[in-house]
Amino acid sequence: MKKSIMIWAVSAIVYLGIVIAGYSVYASINPKSEESNNHTTTEQGEENMNHQHSHQDYENHGANTTSEVTPKVSYANGELTIELKDKNNHAPELEVSHEKYMHLIVVSSDLKEYHHLHPEQNGEGTYQVKANLADNSYKAFVDIKPKGIQYAIKPIELHAGEAHHAHGGNELVPDTDFTKTINGQAVELTTHSFEVNKEVTLNFDVKGEKPEEYLGALGHVVILDEDGEKFIHVHPVSNDKTVFQTQFDKPGIYKLWAEFKFHGQVNAYPFVIEVK
Repeated sequence: MKKSIMIWAVSAIVYLGIVIAGYSVYASINPKSEESNNHTTTEQGEENMNHQHSHQDYENHGANTTSEVTPKVSYANGELTIELKDKNNHAPELEVSHEKYMHLIVVSSDLKEYHHLHPEQNGEGTYQVKANLADNSYKAFVDIKPKGIQYAIKPIELHAGEAHHAHGGNELVPDTDFTKTINGQAVELTTHSFEVNKEVTLNFDVKGEKPEEYLGALGHVVILDEDGEKFIHVHPVSNDKTVFQTQFDKPGIYKLWAEFKFHGQVNAYPFVIEVK
């Protein structure tokens, strides 16, 4: 009996040794198999992280970030020119963000006029785009993603024509009617309660008409406080819902523009809200 147990134990050890040796040989011959699985898992994780990071970037783009890029914006002869320099006075290299290297938001100081433009590169560190700006004071927001360096969006004072006076502030009144119609297409902001320091979900009812994809998303929302200093740019939480999430770190009156594309036309729906 003891001899049988001894034979069984030795056989088991020999068998285990053969299995381990076989696996070692297989692993040495096929090292890429395991690498491939890990690489795929990492890529998927990075894609998910990048997707989440993208939303965070645009929700409060660079609010607590030290900017290492200084943009300069000027307007002359119906054209906006943006010059970019990093802290070493070099032109920064930009990454594509939502199909463009640069998103330029230009808003009149009274927050009544709104432009979302996409300047094209015209020389090292120089970008230009045509724009028809009425004589007025404006604030420009250069929305870019420089490679390898930090950037924070700050409002840039801009003047067109003879409007070189300082604006004394806005008297925005919160909307009571949250349905806006542009080019025959109505959009309703169904979120009516906005609380400070809490995640706010912005729901837009597009009245049964699904927007066309615009700049890699179902829509875009740009938000400014009434002083035109606080800049927030958010994208939908998914590819099939006109739902956006953001957060406000101070109470007050804000104006937002919800951009949706219907039948080839991009409409910017303005709403004035109060965050309490």
